[in-house]
Amino acid sequence: MSDELQLPTPVRVFVSFVALLRINGFAVAPEQTTAFLAAIELLGPRSLETIRQAGLATLAPPPERRATYDRLFELHFLGSEAIDQAGAEDEEVVRLQEEGRGEDETLLADEANESGLVAARAEALVERRFAPGATGDALRRLAREAPARLPRRRGHRRMRARRGPWADLRRTLRESVRSDGEVLRLGRLKRRTRPRKVLLLIDVSGSMKGRTDDNMKLAHAVVHAAPNVEVFTFGTRLTRVSRALRLKRREQALSAAAHLVSDWDGGTRIGDALQAFLAVPRFGGYARSAAVVILSDGLERGDPSALRDAVARLSRRAWRLSWLTPLASGPGFQPQTEALIAIRRFVDDLASGETTAAIVSHVLSLGQRKAA
Repeated sequence: MSDELQLPTPVRVFVSFVALLRINGFAVAPEQTTAFLAAIELLGPRSLETIRQAGLATLAPPPERRATYDRLFELHFLGSEAIDQAGAEDEEVVRLQEEGRGEDETLLADEANESGLVAARAEALVERRFAPGATGDALRRLAREAPARLPRRRGHRRMRARRGPWADLRRTLRESVRSDGEVLRLGRLKRRTRPRKVLLLIDVSGSMKGRTDDNMKLAHAVVHAAPNVEVFTFGTRLTRVSRALRLKRREQALSAAAHLVSDWDGGTRIGDALQAFLAVPRFGGYARSAAVVILSDGLERGDPSALRDAVARLSRRAWRLSWLTPLASGPGFQPQTEALIAIRRFVDDLASGETTAAIVSHVLSLGQRKAA
């Protein structure tokens, strides 16, 4: 007979939750596990919320990791897809260095988000919840037409074709055997085409607050419509959210992205964010020969030289660079801000990002455009 203590079945689910917390870097002592079980017994439990509150009171997760605790709780008790390994999130986030002289005062979250129309450089870390909503006509059109209309590139592998620059000697010789060695038709080969990489860079600062929800839903649709899509958000931090958006259910994907990104509706440092993106080789490689789409109003504070240099480098690396801004509300749009004027000559398309339909139309038109 085994000497190991056999836990009752109803208790195992709570003990395994503590083990999950430990795996993800939470320090939980055995006494805290006992207190957690005692609290649950004392409370009933009447609902999952009472269990969550019992965990907060007895397991004492650090305040800065409260969002991670809530996410693990939902994944464990409500059921979900596999979670990322501990530490993976940190590798996807680059905090931008502030090179100012400390003249900007740190804003409270409510102050930074009050209007949603003014660009600021100060960092304000907030949590964001995405409201559930129906999929609009534009996103349904994107999902339906993207596989055929997104840009493609020529690969190195070859395929049979009616016309092509190379002779298909293997096929030609095989068919000649059937006609006693007579070559009746010369087979041809051409290069296969493959989906071109797509890179989305989404501004989530306070001045883009009104577009953030729709842009993230659009990003989720693009990720599931094409195979090679990478998505980053930027404000005062650069965060890769591609992995989170690959979750199939949109609400679940946006919830995972909300926990990854911490600079929602805060300050904006577009130039620093793009410089940081190019400085990380793994990130910068995503832009090579890719269709790069930046969703931002371009309201940069201060000297736009960093933004101009970053956009110039990005345009040389990308197949085509599109900057979609909600300020471009008409076909005759002319940039008025200093930052947009500085980058105008480096971008291939400066078009409207005012609505989801306008962005979808532009993305679907990329397949008809040539490299700049």
